[in-house]
Amino acid sequence: MLTRRNLLKGILALAAFGLFSPSVGANKRRASSGLAFSYDWLKEKARELASEPFVPAPDQLPAWLAGVDWDAYQSIRFRPERALWRELGLPFQVRLFHLGLFFKHPVRLYEVAEGQARPIPYRADWFQFGPELKVPQKVPDLGYAGFRVYTQRDIDRDVFAFLGASYFRAVGASKQYGLSARGLAINTGFDEEFPEFREFYLQRPEPSAAAIVIYALLAGPSVSGAYRFVVTPGEPTVMDIEANLYPRRIIERVGIAPLTSMFLCGENDRRVADDFRPEIHDSDGLAIWTGGGEWIWRPLLNPPTVRTNSFLDLNPKGFGLLQRDRNFDHYQDDGANYHLRPSTWVEPQGAWGEGAVQLVELPAPDETFDNAVAFWHPKEPLVPGQAYIFHYRLSWGEDPQPPSHGARVVATRTGVGGIPGRKNQIPSRKFVIDFGGGRLNELSETAKIEPVITVSRGQVLEPAVRLIKGTPYWRCNFDLVVDGHEAVDMRCFLRDEQGVLTETWLYQYLPPQKV
Repeated sequence: MLTRRNLLKGILALAAFGLFSPSVGANKRRASSGLAFSYDWLKEKARELASEPFVPAPDQLPAWLAGVDWDAYQSIRFRPERALWRELGLPFQVRLFHLGLFFKHPVRLYEVAEGQARPIPYRADWFQFGPELKVPQKVPDLGYAGFRVYTQRDIDRDVFAFLGASYFRAVGASKQYGLSARGLAINTGFDEEFPEFREFYLQRPEPSAAAIVIYALLAGPSVSGAYRFVVTPGEPTVMDIEANLYPRRIIERVGIAPLTSMFLCGENDRRVADDFRPEIHDSDGLAIWTGGGEWIWRPLLNPPTVRTNSFLDLNPKGFGLLQRDRNFDHYQDDGANYHLRPSTWVEPQGAWGEGAVQLVELPAPDETFDNAVAFWHPKEPLVPGQAYIFHYRLSWGEDPQPPSHGARVVATRTGVGGIPGRKNQIPSRKFVIDFGGGRLNELSETAKIEPVITVSRGQVLEPAVRLIKGTPYWRCNFDLVVDGHEAVDMRCFLRDEQGVLTETWLYQYLPPQKV
């Protein structure tokens, strides 16, 4: 199970981190010898790395850092005046995270300018340390845990950050972090492998640059890789990514463009709900735009056991983990601000061929666990001796999903079947789906709308569609009668005489186990 707070807690809670600027000691760095840098050089380095035995990254924590608790780690603050490119007045600044606590593996950082990559050395005096930390007078080059990037126009809030393994996150206009992306996923939900970004090369931006370019070297037991990120802040914040992968061994279960989020409970799943907050989640569903043009919405769940769903496709147009519910009243959390959490949309660039969008859901006892992972899984395994190149765009913001002509699912609710106040002669489960947008907005209350519902097993009772008075939403509800405890896959969409009105709602219902 993935633990976001054990890997990425720092990005949210480390707002007090100041950051680093090589401006102090810049003369020494300019005098130091750099190395000629190009993306082709980095790709060749990754290719060569894949031909060598894998060497795990060391846990590089000295005695004075080992064993520090959360409070002690939070007391380590980077000095704001040290931010990279601060004194140059460039449109971006880079600030760094210190090693410690959950972040034990160092990354090496380089500044790239005029075709040269020069290392950004560790300096203890670039940080402020709390009194409980006994920092030696001389500290070796520890490296860093990661970094985050600010824009000159909003220097008080970071736009994106890389911290822990190959994880990274970004914000949109809300300036609120939420779900994470990763460089690569391998064996998710099973004996998972976590490749790591070991080196970052930060391209010094031009004074008029609207985007920042970052290169990264990935290393893991099964694969190495070279990545290029072109990040344009805004609403949404856009990342154009190129990933070049070089397998060390056959990789049967690989995840391209993986997204990782948290779903504890929601209006459709209240299995874990002993909390004053009605809903607790960073994302409430998986959206898919298939290669054939169909729009799919799959609400997330917090399952009792690990569950994997595969949505077969050819050349997908996009997918994403989205937070569609933006109503504060549905969360009642003015600290975590779940109603402001960004959604992230993946748009493949070029043809990705045959494969599947896979959704892995893991049981989570509380909101500190990232328990929902979505990615593209190619049909054919990755094999050694070949290079695999994937181009894609990540968009982070309130509603980065491309517009569609159909109505969207706006809510999914479930509960005991039957009619309230009457004894249910046949035990059943009720499903209620609200749709909004598209042509539904043009229809009258008396319009003839047909719900198209299919289930993998069981019987559908009393399907109905109606306009919810006083709202722009149309509600579809039905009861499901099913025996046994195997999962039931369900589909639903609405149509009228002119054709399909909505995206396709998919759901997987797990009948309760007998105790």
